[in-house]
Amino acid sequence: MTLAGSLTLALATGLASFGLSAIGLRILADRAILDAPNARSSHLRPTPRGGGLAVMAALLAAFAVAAWAIGELGRLAPLLMGAVLIAGVSFLDDVKALGAGVRLVAQSVAVVVGLLALPEGLVGQGLVPAWLDRALTAVGWLWFVNLFNFMDGIDGITAVETIAIGAGVALVAQLGGQPGLLPALGLAAAAAAIGFLPWNWHRAKVFLGDVGSVPLGYCLGFLLLSLAAHGFWAAALVLPLYYLLDATWTLLKRLIRREKVWQAHREHWYQHAAAATRHDSVSLRIAAANLALVAVAAGTVLVSPGLLLLAGPVALLLVLELKRMARAERRP
Repeated sequence: MTLAGSLTLALATGLASFGLSAIGLRILADRAILDAPNARSSHLRPTPRGGGLAVMAALLAAFAVAAWAIGELGRLAPLLMGAVLIAGVSFLDDVKALGAGVRLVAQSVAVVVGLLALPEGLVGQGLVPAWLDRALTAVGWLWFVNLFNFMDGIDGITAVETIAIGAGVALVAQLGGQPGLLPALGLAAAAAAIGFLPWNWHRAKVFLGDVGSVPLGYCLGFLLLSLAAHGFWAAALVLPLYYLLDATWTLLKRLIRREKVWQAHREHWYQHAAAATRHDSVSLRIAAANLALVAVAAGTVLVSPGLLLLAGPVALLLVLELKRMARAERRP
């Protein structure tokens, strides 16, 4: 697909996401599918939950069109089927809470099926045997699906992250001489998030719900793994770096304390900051850091993969800023 075609598809995806989100908001509100505030949530009033249905409908349609346009619909079909599976299970979880085991089984099946859609190159670039490469890829992908869901805790944060990763993947693929499907998919993901963002910006009128955050993590994980399989492993690590650090660090802390890690909580760095200030202030800082990470990711292609070391200071500065914002919560 040409760059012009990818941009046209992205525009259509963004408009579809925006329009479907407006329709979905009314349906969710009418049917009282609401996220009620509780001790672990970061919102104060009941808010419709399940807006991710609109986002994923627009995004998966765009993925199918992009793949069909360049004759790769057959290769991408396993990814689309996996996304539909976990979106369906996640929506059921939004409506009537399912057990963690049911969700994990569905996600695992989707990941195993989705492996068939990855490019032929090994994600680990031959550092380990092919069978081990695929096994580690599956585990890493499954973790990314869940961490992306864990991080969807304040207004705008998931849309901001999706825009950065999607646009970053498209930019890196284009700069790295991989025009065609990957840039089109990245731009479509970013556009779907842009279309949803006006409805989810502080104060949010609708939440993604698991039906949005879980399959979005699945699709973005596929894009990042595809980058790595094409040799752009440094960029694939850089683009989601803040999410990787916050979610993994928080998980390890909770594991050490022997807590139930699958239960909702408010221990992420961004959640501490959001408790002391507005959600949009936190999301804007994450967006600024993500912009810098996209620039670093581009640098790993244009200059040297070693530039990924610059991503560390960017993520560290963001964490320090979030901690500074959170300290206001403890002031008398």
